Amino acid sequence: VQLQACGGGLVQAGGSLRLSCAASGRIFSSSVMGWFRQAPGKEREFVAAIRWGVGIASYADSVKGRFTISRDKAKNTVYLQMNSLKPEDTAGYYCAKGSFVSSSSMQYNYWGQGTQVTVSS
Repeated sequence: VQLQACGGGLVQAGGSLRLSCAASGRIFSSSVMGWFRQAPGKEREFVAAIRWGVGIASYADSVKGRFTISRDKAKNTVYLQMNSLKPEDTAGYYCAKGSFVSSSSMQYNYWGQGTQVTVSS
C-alpha cells in the first residue's frame, strides 16, 4: 500500500484546509486510516483515525470539534477537514494505515510522505 497525501498550505488563523490521502492497493474493511502531525522539534502526535469499514472516527482532544476525518471508499481516499485553524496546528501532516485505532504511531504500518500545514496568526 502506498499513501499519497496532499492539500497542505498556508492559511490564516481561523481558516480552513482539507487534506487528502489517496491509497493505492486494497484497503480492507478492518483497516484503520489515521492522520498524525509533527511540528519541528516535537514528537509525532495523533490527530484522528477512522475505521475504514464502519466509518467510526476518533480524535485527539486538541482537534475535537474543529477537525473531521472521513473516507471515500470508491476513491480509496481519506480526508481531514480542518476548520478554525490555530497557529499551534502548524505541522507536517501524515496519513497512515494500520490495523486498529490507536494514538500510537507505532501501530500504523504504512505512511504517506506528509504535507505541510502552516497557520499564520
